[in-house]
Amino acid sequence: MKAIVMRAYGGPEVLQYEDVSDPVPGPGEVLVRVRACALNHLDLWTRRGQAGRPVPLPHILGNDIAGEIASLGAPVPGLNPGQRVMLSPGVSCGRCRMCLAGEDSSCREYRILGYQLPGGYAELVCCPAANVIPIPDDIAFEDAAAFPLVFLTAWRMLVRKAEVRPGEDVLVWAAGSGVGIASIQIAKLFAARVITTAGTDEKVAKARALGADEVVNHRTGDVVAEVRRLTGRKGADVVIEHVGEATWERSILSLAPRGRLVTCGATTGAHGATELRHLFAKQLSIFGSYMGSKADLLDVTVHFFAGRLRSVLHAVLPLAEARRAHEMMEASQHFGKIVLRV
Repeated sequence: MKAIVMRAYGGPEVLQYEDVSDPVPGPGEVLVRVRACALNHLDLWTRRGQAGRPVPLPHILGNDIAGEIASLGAPVPGLNPGQRVMLSPGVSCGRCRMCLAGEDSSCREYRILGYQLPGGYAELVCCPAANVIPIPDDIAFEDAAAFPLVFLTAWRMLVRKAEVRPGEDVLVWAAGSGVGIASIQIAKLFAARVITTAGTDEKVAKARALGADEVVNHRTGDVVAEVRRLTGRKGADVVIEHVGEATWERSILSLAPRGRLVTCGATTGAHGATELRHLFAKQLSIFGSYMGSKADLLDVTVHFFAGRLRSVLHAVLPLAEARRAHEMMEASQHFGKIVLRV
């Protein structure tokens, strides 16, 4: 099969379009013919060797995958060759206490397709049958591929961790990012008021079109001051934080008394300073969130299939142009997901 292979860590130039051996599904596994694979920032960090742990090389990236079942290692009720599917990106043991409690992402054997496991920058990929989610015929492969990781992450942050409620003010950083796009829609689904940020006037307009109630240009405006003004000096009840060092202090300062901050990433750096007096005097809560469970993904997928949530695509490129796709993501000019068509 054809695949994009990285044999060293580094810039986009390490991504090579090559012929590699076809994977073979074992018992309990499914072989999927990939039709689309969406990029995530995790791809960039893995490629650079900055994802927290090095991956064995050579490696195939790609966490978000949609396609058709090519074959099964053994028969699985409800799954058949030719069936259109998308894949849950998190793989766990399915047997431990955390898995049985529905906390897959806390399993000690938790791994992510395209990170610790071979991913979807390829014509074929293997995964456990438990990770396969059939998709309706009216959903394009590109839209399906752009959905799982970011909507799973945002659902976990807003619904499971922050327990967002109708009428609350939610600050979402970086409207054009995958997590930003998903968080805006999920917060609106729960009848919250969304304040989001964007770095250009074009992105400000797109964020409003997506459903954000208020948008602050974080390059030219004072986000903390604007949040306080827009909330009558109260502050945000919930802050969705995934940027890291560059926004951490402002996220804390934007919170209302008893506000909840949920963080899932550190794109600009992993060290965030917090003045503890803000934390205890305002009785703030800070939650860490990492991916989510398969049940979380099935919950949010119901709204995707019903048309209440939608993928937003910035660009669709052929698999062979993965290097250009990475360069595009690193330039931070996109609003929405960049998808590789296979």
